[in-house]
Amino acid sequence: MSGRRVAPGVAAAAGAALLALHLPLLVLAAFSLNRSRYGVQWTGATLEWYGRMLERPDVLRALGRSLQVGVAATLLATAVGTLLALGIRRLAPRGRRAWDALLYLPVVTPEVVAGVSLLVLLTAAGLRLGLGTVILAHAGFAVPFVTLVVLARLDGMDRSLEEAALLLGADEWATFRRVTLPGLAPGIAAGALLAFTLSFDDFVITFFVAGPGTTTLPLLVYSMVRRGVDPTVNAISTVMLAATTALFVLAERVGGLAGRGRA
Repeated sequence: MSGRRVAPGVAAAAGAALLALHLPLLVLAAFSLNRSRYGVQWTGATLEWYGRMLERPDVLRALGRSLQVGVAATLLATAVGTLLALGIRRLAPRGRRAWDALLYLPVVTPEVVAGVSLLVLLTAAGLRLGLGTVILAHAGFAVPFVTLVVLARLDGMDRSLEEAALLLGADEWATFRRVTLPGLAPGIAAGALLAFTLSFDDFVITFFVAGPGTTTLPLLVYSMVRRGVDPTVNAISTVMLAATTALFVLAERVGGLAGRGRA
């Protein structure tokens, strides 16, 4: 059976909308190769700004700090989110709906509001702003995303396999370790990739909870832009865009392969 044909006007409108959405990113990537220092006129292609980016100690320090925060926040968010998803799965339908609403609330909350609320919470707890508070904040806002991804994987799993393992004499821990966890692994991996991506390129929440000497890559880009025109910013932003896109594609691929494995 052949698929439905899309009207030319609809296809053109969709293409124009996609172009409008991605045009700024394409321009950014193009001008990261521009030889001109001022970036307003194309004068030829060069990789000079990428080389200068790698020569700057502040960029390398900020990159290392972003990776450090991203890995730590991802590990914490993945552990908490997975346990939360396993607990929610056992709830009755009414309790499940309430938890679903609570999970989606942080997802739709404006980042400015989330940043202010996390700042108030962390300072009220007596924590000194620094690397630790950034990790806690990133893990906190990533937990709902991990939980939702893992829950989606749990909902798609065949529970009869777990029931069969229990009927054959396996205890709950053995059933979880040998049946549930292997089937859940792709969902956990996809959630972890999403959490790292959210942490790596976050600016707003980091801006509120970072202390002195806790400059991540997005914060460095912001400070460089405020100081004036610097073509290195285009190169850094393009690298961040490429890394984020690759992680999203990988997370989608992991989730897609998991879905095809269930079919």
